[in-house]
Amino acid sequence: MTALRQEPDPPVDDLDRRFRAGDDVALREAYDRYGRAVLHLATSMLANRSDAEDVTQATFVAAWLGRDTFDPAKGSLIGWLLGIGRRKVIDRMRASARETRVVETVRQLPEPAQTEPDPDRVVDRLVIADELARLPDDQRRMLELAFYDDLTHQQIATVTGVPLGTVKSHIRRGMASLKRRWEVDGAAPGPRPAGISGTR
Repeated sequence: MTALRQEPDPPVDDLDRRFRAGDDVALREAYDRYGRAVLHLATSMLANRSDAEDVTQATFVAAWLGRDTFDPAKGSLIGWLLGIGRRKVIDRMRASARETRVVETVRQLPEPAQTEPDPDRVVDRLVIADELARLPDDQRRMLELAFYDDLTHQQIATVTGVPLGTVKSHIRRGMASLKRRWEVDGAAPGPRPAGISGTR
């Protein structure tokens, strides 16, 4: 009786382990094998194909940089990648929503009047520009939007995505710093814009 010939065992797929270990070849293999699945997920949730492709690239970059957090014993590589991809899609959707709000806010702003510049006002703006440059970045940015663009607190919050309470806090602290400097220098500018004065 002829003995049955035993077939060799199939090679073990150790892509998950090699990816976790930081093998550059494993990264390329993972992209070749799972890139379409991540792209399909992104295109099913995003209307823009270019955005979906960007999300796919960002997913693999994030996965590679954070590979130490991947545990092959707890789940598959494709499942982990799709989880990252889903979060990246949500981030992109939130960013797009913020951009839309900014565009709509800007569209609703009134056109500035075309008048000859007042020399006193020009001096005021120069004084304030110099003082603003000395403030912390967050305070300076909020006050610039209030002074130069004459935005209300609510409009600044919408444009920047910063909570309204935080906007008010930055403006209040920035104005307190400016007031202290003006009292020392004895050179306070004229009337303040609506976004700075009041609580709009």
